[in-house]
This record gives sequence, C-alpha cells and structure tokens, in this order.
Amino acid sequence: MATQSVTMDAEGVDNVTGHKNMLQLIQLRWIAVVGQLLTVGVVHYAFAIPLPLKSMLGVLAALAVFNIVSMVRWRSPKEVTNRRLFVALLVDVATLTAQLFLSGGASNPFVFLYLLQVNLGAVLLSPRATWTLVGITIGCFGGLAVFGRPLALPLDQAGGLSSPYVQGMLISFALDAALLVIFITRIGGNLRERDARLAGLRQRAAEEEHVVRMGLLASGAAHELGTPLSTISVIAKELERAIEPNSPHADDVKLLQEQSQRCRSILAKLTELPSSGPFDSVPLSALIEEVVAPHRNFGVAINIDVSRDSTPVGARNPAILYGLGNLLENAVDFAQERVEVTADWTEDDVSVVISDDGPGFAPEILDRIGEPYVRSSKRRRMYAGSETTGLGLGFFIAKTLLERSGATLEFENRVFPDRGAVVKIRWDRTDFERPLALPLLES
Repeated sequence: MATQSVTMDAEGVDNVTGHKNMLQLIQLRWIAVVGQLLTVGVVHYAFAIPLPLKSMLGVLAALAVFNIVSMVRWRSPKEVTNRRLFVALLVDVATLTAQLFLSGGASNPFVFLYLLQVNLGAVLLSPRATWTLVGITIGCFGGLAVFGRPLALPLDQAGGLSSPYVQGMLISFALDAALLVIFITRIGGNLRERDARLAGLRQRAAEEEHVVRMGLLASGAAHELGTPLSTISVIAKELERAIEPNSPHADDVKLLQEQSQRCRSILAKLTELPSSGPFDSVPLSALIEEVVAPHRNFGVAINIDVSRDSTPVGARNPAILYGLGNLLENAVDFAQERVEVTADWTEDDVSVVISDDGPGFAPEILDRIGEPYVRSSKRRRMYAGSETTGLGLGFFIAKTLLERSGATLEFENRVFPDRGAVVKIRWDRTDFERPLALPLLES
C-alpha cells in the first residue's frame, strides 16, 4: 500500500509538470499571435510588400480562438499526456505553415521558426513523437518550397542589413533564439522541479518501506517481550514487599515497577492500533497532555504553553502520539532542568514546538537528523542517572510518522539567551482537523 501511494503521488507530480508545460505552450502561442500580427502589419504597410491580409488574419483569428479554448480547458490542473502535447505542437506547426504558405513559402525568412517547434518537441515529447514532429516539419518545408506563394521580395543577400530579406532573417533568428532561451529555460525548470519531487518521493518510499519492516519486527518483539516483562513485574512486586519502606532502594524498586508497566503499556498499544475505522477526535491541548503525561516526574520540569482556551480538534492519530512522544522523550533525556512544549495555531496552520535547555544537537548531525541510524552523542537519562547511546532510529521513525500525518519538521539549536535543542512541527490546519481512517503502518 505504501508503494502504491507513492506511485500515485509520482503520477500526480507528472500531471502537475505536464500542466505547467501546457500553460507554457499557451503563453508562447499568445506571443506568436501578437508577433505575427505585428510582423504582418510592418511588412504590408511599412515595407509596402503586398500580403493576403484577409487570409492571414483569418489564420491568426483561428489560432487565437484555439488558444482561448485551451486556456479554458487547462485552467485547472488535469492530466497532460504526451499525445496532448504533441497535438498542441501540431496546431502551432499547422498555423505557421499556413502563414508561410500565404507569405512567400520556403523563401520566407521566418521559415526557421520551425526549429522552435522541433526544440520544444525534443524537450516535451517522447523520442518517437519528437521524430514524428521532425518528419512533419521537414514535409511542411518541402511542401512550401513546391506550393508556396512567392512574394515580390528581392533576395538580395549582398545588400547586407539594407536587404529586406536579410532583415527578415535577422529578426527571425533573434526571435527564435530569444523564445528558445526563455521557454526552454522555463520548461527545463519545470522538469528539474519534477525530478526533485520524484527524488523526494523515492526517498519517502524507501523510508516508509523501512518503517514497515520495523513494524513487522516490532510486532514480533512485542510478542517476545511480553513474558520477560511479566517476570520483571512479578520480581519488582516481590522486592517491594521484601524491602523496608524507608530503604534507600525503595524508590528504585518503585521506579522499576513504573517502567515495566510503561513498557507493557507500550506493547499493548502496538497490538491495539486500529486497522480500520476513524480515530477519535481530541483537542490539540488534550493530545499534548496525553503525550506529556508518561514523561513527568523524571527530574525534568515539562511546561506546556497552550495560551488560548479553544484549540483545534484533530484525530487521535497514533502516528502523531508516537512521533511527538519520541521527540519529547529525547528532549527530556538531554534537558538539564526543563522542557517547553508550546502549541500555537492560526486559520491556516497548527504548530507544536518542543525545546529543552540541554546541549543542543551536535553540529555534525544537525543536517542529517531524521535519517536512519544517525546517532546522537551519549545522553544522560535524568531519571536513571546513567548514560546511554541510542540506535539512531527514534528520530527517523518519529519524523517519518509525523510526515505521514501531514506535518513538516525543522530541527535547530538555540544559542541565545540559553542553549538547547528546538524541534518545530507544523501541520496545515485542514490536514490536522481532517478525520482520519488510516492504519499507522501500511503493508
């Protein structure tokens, strides 16, 4: 399911890019209409070269009508196939051929505008369609040489720039070169943007596949860990009865019981994740309180700042609960005295910021946080007084799950007035408030 989702996203990226390219062709066609209208007027009236104005203006009117229809049709994004782009370029080739036929045929210096269509085809179309377009333009050029209407235009190349023919060739070259640079650059930018998005989708697919594999392993681990955790819980109760209440180890035994119970609760959640049906809806403030509750009383003060009474209501998505919980646990592990959890929202977005007063993220891994197996330096767990080194998977899983819920994450260090790590999580408000009916991990 995850691969299928990414494939559908990739198709959507291709559709967006194709739509942008079609809009570029529509814009180019308007430039062609205006440019041809000006050229016809200058040649007919300024150069006193007679042209069949009615026929040529009729072709321009037909092209303008076609472009208006195209604007209406492609006003909203739709699937733009190779065939549709090919047809659009064929219309441009056909109108250019008609205008050249009426104004000198192959001897018209603007015949080189065929190269603009061929270059656009090379960028936009499949190889087969591009070579088909090349064959059509060659055929049109040959047809113009045989059937074109010659103009009373002296081919006096020796006259230099004073020759009308050379002037026409110069204008044709300048126009062709300028349009090629402008539109090939724009279309190339669209294609690069598409490639970047596709690369991001491929990275997302790889990450989700990794999460799915870990989900399967977690299910097996949950089954295997049930028995030893039950044993630990039983032994902890026996120790509690055997140790005097005032013993210095009494708090340690109590903490052992609490942590074993927490582990059992986490394993229970793995088996209770909904596979279908909508998640419960809860206010953002209640969601944060549920995330924070298991991490209190570990020697670090956790302050929640939700200043307004009315908070957005979103789905009680296990992906959000686990993701925020993991980020908060990491902040508690590194914090010296306090952790701040701040929630804010506008009409457009919802954000949660988790910050601590610890040493901050190591500079060498700051740009790689969220990648699998990128480990932080040793951290001191405040409630145990010991140092541990994680596997480098917590941030990766949290980031992946939160991104699947529609969030974007930013990691940074605070340097003034205090040091510490800052994690910013943001959702579009419509995404946060939308009811969900999705499993945490898709296979």
